[in-house]
Amino acid sequence: MKHVLKGRRSLAIAAAVTVVAGLGVATSANAITGGSGGGHPGISSAPWGTVDGQTVDLYTLRSGHDMTVNVMTFGATIQSIKVADKRGHITNVALGHPTLSDYVGDFMQQHTGVGWPIPGGSGDTYFGATIGRYANRIGDHSFTMNCSDCSNDGVTYTFPANNGSTTLHGGDLGWNTKVWSATPLTGPHSVGVKLTLTSPDGDMGFPAAMTTSVTYTVTDDNQLKIAYGTTNNEAAGGKATVVNLTNHTYFNLGGEASGPVFDQLLAINANSYSPIDTDFIPTPPYTVPVTGTPFDFRAPKPIGQDLTNVSMPDGTAGTPTGPTYKQLVIAHGYDHNWVLNGSGNRLAAVAQDPGNGITLRAYTDQPGVQVYSGNFLVGDMTGTSGHIYRQTSAFTLETQHFPDTPHHIGQAGWPSVVLDAGKTFSSTTSYKFTTEGHGLHVSF
Repeated sequence: MKHVLKGRRSLAIAAAVTVVAGLGVATSANAITGGSGGGHPGISSAPWGTVDGQTVDLYTLRSGHDMTVNVMTFGATIQSIKVADKRGHITNVALGHPTLSDYVGDFMQQHTGVGWPIPGGSGDTYFGATIGRYANRIGDHSFTMNCSDCSNDGVTYTFPANNGSTTLHGGDLGWNTKVWSATPLTGPHSVGVKLTLTSPDGDMGFPAAMTTSVTYTVTDDNQLKIAYGTTNNEAAGGKATVVNLTNHTYFNLGGEASGPVFDQLLAINANSYSPIDTDFIPTPPYTVPVTGTPFDFRAPKPIGQDLTNVSMPDGTAGTPTGPTYKQLVIAHGYDHNWVLNGSGNRLAAVAQDPGNGITLRAYTDQPGVQVYSGNFLVGDMTGTSGHIYRQTSAFTLETQHFPDTPHHIGQAGWPSVVLDAGKTFSSTTSYKFTTEGHGLHVSF
């Protein structure tokens, strides 16, 4: 989920980067356990460079059944996801950068204001990154805390306006710009890496010190599981905070840099979506039925089928704070929150490339999923295969709470993002990969 950057500042580069030459993947790795095949999961790691003197490692997680996931400690970021198609060809289905310096230049540009990529370029992509403290947008880059039994009830907090007038993905030095500590994990049917970060009180303006872990696990049935756990370290009765975590992987099931995802099929377990204003902030009536709109993915359809169809109604009468724009015009495509049906860990979305049969099923316990169709990729970034990324080169399935929820604390229809002192928030999302040769079969 992206938006064109505004108001870049002219500052010096903030991060000194050293890259380990030739390490596009963890080839000269330290084997922790297991091997590359034979049905047994395996994990290895290798240094990938340094950021501000901190070593960045690239972990390689193997399912033992033709699935390999690379995760780096900078930004707790998924660098690639490789799976087999129906013909047995190994395909990288995640967009990413080939070097650590590319990630640092990408993720840090909001903070530095340096024209990387070139001015007017794609902006910060957040390829594969862990997003925090608050995924998605907070309107007017501020909110007032509303909490009971806390010391900061009624306090107004202000954050960096790194996306027009809004705060996007935790600010210009969000958790995607940090080097996380890593602990490898092994089990009889899986391997994983637990990444941990401590965030101080006042980080990007957010209240309360927090300790957060993101655990990536690859199983022998080709699932990538993501488990989040974050604790408000304040003593009981202290400051409450807000939290919203997600992963920002861009998927192209036809293969990274294989072209537009127009023909890839998508189904979303949602009867409604959140319309946005021209700042990409949810606007009244806040939820709109998808029936009869381009946002109806209750049954599988090609992503591109209605992507440019502004003749279809979108359930709104325009925005109350500006011109009457269609939702697809505001976002240049899809960049919206779908309100997921049900609760608990359930099937949220299914996608498939009909050509190679690669099928992705996303499960989550979160209330929403932000689907973004890569609208602001403008062809100025070179991906892991040496090809450039353009608009609609991928889609995201960012499982999370709703955008701008801090302005709706306690209101009906808005699941809470408040984390009280001493409390822990946890959530899980998993992506399961299979191949299917006869169309996409979905039962929500």
